[in-house]
Amino acid sequence: MKKLLAGLVVLCFLFIAVSAQAGQFGDLIAKIGEARNSLLVMEKYKDKRGADQQKLVKDTADAVSAMLAKMKAPEGKEVKFKELVDTWNAFKKTRESQLAPSIIAGKRDEAYKVAHGMQQERLDTMYVLCDELDR
Repeated sequence: MKKLLAGLVVLCFLFIAVSAQAGQFGDLIAKIGEARNSLLVMEKYKDKRGADQQKLVKDTADAVSAMLAKMKAPEGKEVKFKELVDTWNAFKKTRESQLAPSIIAGKRDEAYKVAHGMQQERLDTMYVLCDELDR
């Protein structure tokens, strides 16, 4: 589990570094990476499950939502943009209603299944969509 978690953190930093050279969707990838990282910290460190980290988890996700709300679909890519928004909304809803509560309650196996199952698939989809929308 530790190796997988460390790999995910490295992957997030890699996406952030790559996105630094990209356009608005690259900036969005960086924001998504920050949101994911804040949750991974809470998952990994039991002492980081208090009110401050919970607020950071919520605030970083809200920052992604706010950024998406201000963005517009590139011409001819409205369907992909809608898919991105829908995927983010599902990702955020699951993280707030299932994942974060499972982590806080110490339900490690349950949280792991969600984080590394459907949430990882959604995260991968968002990264691919952002890349396609930025071209």
